[in-house]
Amino acid sequence: MKAVQRFYFDHNATTPVSPEVLDAILPVMTEVYGNASSIHHFGQTARKMLDAARKQVAGMLGAEPQEIIFTSGGTEADNLAIFGVGSRRGCHVVTTTFEHPAVLGAAGQLDHTLVPVNGSGIVDPDAIRRALRPETKVISVMHANNELGTIQPIAEIARIAAEAGVALHSDGVQSAGKIPVNVAELGVGLYTISGHKIGAPKGVGALYVRKGIALKPMMFGGRHERERRAGTENVAGIVALGRAAESALEQMGEHADAENRRQGALRDHLEQSILDRIPDTRVNGAGSPRVPNTTNIRFDGIDSDALLIALDLKGFAVSSGAACSSGAPEPSHVLLAMGLSRLEARSSIRFSLGRSNTIGQVDALVEALVDSVAHLRKLAPAYA
Repeated sequence: MKAVQRFYFDHNATTPVSPEVLDAILPVMTEVYGNASSIHHFGQTARKMLDAARKQVAGMLGAEPQEIIFTSGGTEADNLAIFGVGSRRGCHVVTTTFEHPAVLGAAGQLDHTLVPVNGSGIVDPDAIRRALRPETKVISVMHANNELGTIQPIAEIARIAAEAGVALHSDGVQSAGKIPVNVAELGVGLYTISGHKIGAPKGVGALYVRKGIALKPMMFGGRHERERRAGTENVAGIVALGRAAESALEQMGEHADAENRRQGALRDHLEQSILDRIPDTRVNGAGSPRVPNTTNIRFDGIDSDALLIALDLKGFAVSSGAACSSGAPEPSHVLLAMGLSRLEARSSIRFSLGRSNTIGQVDALVEALVDSVAHLRKLAPAYA
């Protein structure tokens, strides 16, 4: 039996470790095994690598190195931001209905208000303003949505937060490395990134915390990360995150967004090909500003999980929602939040491109979609 050739269109779930990151991490894993808190040679060698990585991550975000806290990933960073600022007695948190589960789950443990988004997947800054209370201590609005790719008006929300004296946190897991990010220009007080979304391994992330923001730690023990996050540092993972951040910044440099423009062109070609060749399809969030690699498309009359399986059998990896929620019987809370019916949400697929994707792969994906959708619609009694 001939092996199926496989192509990956699920980069928002996770990315392959990039070659330059792998080159950076291998020596650390085999040679730099010291504890970065130790004062001997081995420990100080590890400490220097941590310091270098902190500068690299800060450089990608336009921050100062001392404003970067290393974490185990985006989920921990989101939780640290919300609980670290908003968990004091009597505090109130404002967030939106289509945040990542890490933010929604953390906010759900506190007094909070959920602000809706519109049918284009964008939050109205004035709705954020109206949700504020005298006791509000933190606002959390993601920079780019993980399922739609829609980019939120963070700078405008930051001005509202500043006027109210409230800290603004933004989950930048799906924006950092895809669009230029400067935390000072955005005006955020806290900003989350995750290593495995930008070519580093899983298990490492970071939280930017602007100087002057008081942050209560969630874990207690050693005095690591300026007493804001206890625990022996994951030196290899942090070095990998630093190199991935440096690589992302390089891509935004002199030839600015050449790779982003390439991925955006592939995304647009994918969308137009699907709309032209498959009837009763729609792009969720079309018309809104989006990161260049992401599209979410609704195929009327199709169950998204059935289409996902059909495509997987043909060698294409896509997603029917956030990876951390895959397998859940409920439709995407993101799509429901922007006004889709449960049936419409259950017929939507996310495609997220990366450095490895080519025009040939996109065209092959479209052919697989044309065939799979036609077949599944014949089997769907509700589709006419």
